[in-house]
Amino acid sequence: MAQKQNRSYLWIVALLLGFAFIIVVGFSSLPVEGCVGIVEVKGPIIYDDIEPSLLFDEIKGAKTIAQEIRSGQDRPDVRAILVLIDSPGGSVIASKEIYDALVAVNKTKVAHINEIGTSGAYFVAVGADYIVADPNSITGSIGARMTLPDFSKLFEKIGYNETTIKTGAMKDIGNPARPLTEAEYNVLYGILNESYSDFVDAIIKARQGRLNMPLFEKILDARIVSGRQAKEVGLVDELGKKEDALKKAAELAGMKGEPRECSLSKTAKRKGFFGSLVSQIEYRVKNNLVPRLLYQP
Repeated sequence: MAQKQNRSYLWIVALLLGFAFIIVVGFSSLPVEGCVGIVEVKGPIIYDDIEPSLLFDEIKGAKTIAQEIRSGQDRPDVRAILVLIDSPGGSVIASKEIYDALVAVNKTKVAHINEIGTSGAYFVAVGADYIVADPNSITGSIGARMTLPDFSKLFEKIGYNETTIKTGAMKDIGNPARPLTEAEYNVLYGILNESYSDFVDAIIKARQGRLNMPLFEKILDARIVSGRQAKEVGLVDELGKKEDALKKAAELAGMKGEPRECSLSKTAKRKGFFGSLVSQIEYRVKNNLVPRLLYQP
């Protein structure tokens, strides 16, 4: 009797194991759609993170953003990466850091320019396979600049004098107490032009076959262009909203159905004590300093 019961238990265990095996094999054979990893590039592009303070919110640096992009490469559930851009650009090195990280990813990459994606921010977008821009966005501004103050006239008026002892003619290049010499200007312009050439070369390489070269050469005076104008030049591939860019990323990655988003940011943006108040002030200042299309008097 006991032997019959043991045999019954063995049959039940065998059947359960069989069902479990069928379920596991069945589910493992189903296609895993995964998600589209989201990375944000917002505000001025800087290299290192700036911690939140009493007055200001945290600003995410290029090192962190590049790490987020690389994490998308390592995650098996991430089928594509969508970079959401709303930035006027910034540091040459920081912009190149994000661009390099994006280029190195072996997955589908799409960039979306929302309100503004100029200069270094457009450089970042060029690292993607496909660029979508809002028709009314501002982009372009392909170029590099260096600003040096000259207080010599002011110092002359207030009677301030400065003597610099130096071992070479250009040791104090950029000294605000005196104007630049022509030789110093040429040295600085040469350095600046190297960064500019890298920028233009990256665009031509990435957008090969998609650029309208006569129009492209025309905007190399560093002018800004609208999303519509950028489409005509070939700087972007499509005009649309974030949702359009999301669908395109899923389509290019071969995903079926409604695309699912997954954030590649490990932490939420941390707020400063008066961060919201300062953000409002910053928004108003930006509207006056940065060219944007506005529907307001």
